Formats: sequence, structure tokens, C-alpha cells
Amino acid sequence: MGIIIFSGIVLVIAIMLQQKGGGLGSAFGSESGAYRSKRGAEKMLLYLTIVMAVIFIGTALTTLIIK
Repeated sequence: MGIIIFSGIVLVIAIMLQQKGGGLGSAFGSESGAYRSKRGAEKMLLYLTIVMAVIFIGTALTTLIIK
């Protein structure tokens, strides 16, 4: 149960940090109008979001099946 709560909280934080259309740079004040690929912290945040979503869904389904 603790894994579901932890992964859910981290997943929500990671999603909130990914501002739509702005990227991580606009969260800290710099804004760019041009499209660019994700690099550095934005890329790691994307991978963290994917991993936490898989963990959250996997543990939720496992808990559902076991009970």
C-alpha cells in the first residue's frame, strides 16, 4: 500500500513539473517560443514520469488481483 501512495505522489509531482508547452525552463522563469527537444532535467523528468506510471499501475493492478 505504501508503494502505491509513494508512486502516486511522485507521479503527480512529476506531471505538474511538466508544464504544457513550456517545458521545465518556463517553470523557473525562462521562456522560449521555439520547439526544441527535451534535454537534461526535462528528459530525466519524462523518464521518471514513465517509470512511476508503470510502477503505480503495476502495483495497483497487482493489489486488485491479489485481493
